[in-house]
Amino acid sequence: MNTSTLVQKLWNYCNVLRDDGMSFGDYVEQLTYLLFLKMADERSRPPYHQPSPISAAYA
Repeated sequence: MNTSTLVQKLWNYCNVLRDDGMSFGDYVEQLTYLLFLKMADERSRPPYHQPSPISAAYA
């Protein structure tokens, strides 16, 4: 996935959340959380193989 594809996906999520009546601050918070989860997932896979901070927090 390249940068422009990721940016387009992010804007698509913004549009969906905005159309559902969420305020700007609310959907920025939700998208930030989604990006954090995506980053944590990617870092747990090759080539990084780092333990997920999410699973450690709920163990």
